[in-house]
Amino acid sequence: MVPVEFFFVLSALLFFIGVFGFITRRNLIAMLISTELILNAVDINFAAFNRILYPGQLEGFFFTLFAIGVAAAETAVAIAIIINVYRNFKSDQVNSIENMKW
Repeated sequence: MVPVEFFFVLSALLFFIGVFGFITRRNLIAMLISTELILNAVDINFAAFNRILYPGQLEGFFFTLFAIGVAAAETAVAIAIIINVYRNFKSDQVNSIENMKW
């Protein structure tokens, strides 16, 4: 059996890698992937806390499934936006959309 602390360490590692990637990258796809890493860290925490607090119940796992569904919808919308930005500006860098006008 894997100790729960390992899940928390893995979750913290994924979270900080995601935050670092989001802050340092200027590519919209890389920023989206970093956001997904952060959301996966949250999902691991949901499952780990469910294992500690409510070992016989599945609330944390249902929250995890809900969060995965929301993340999939968010990814689909974000990719559609990135495709439209690329079509208009011929670039997927963040600085290319800074000069958008109303």
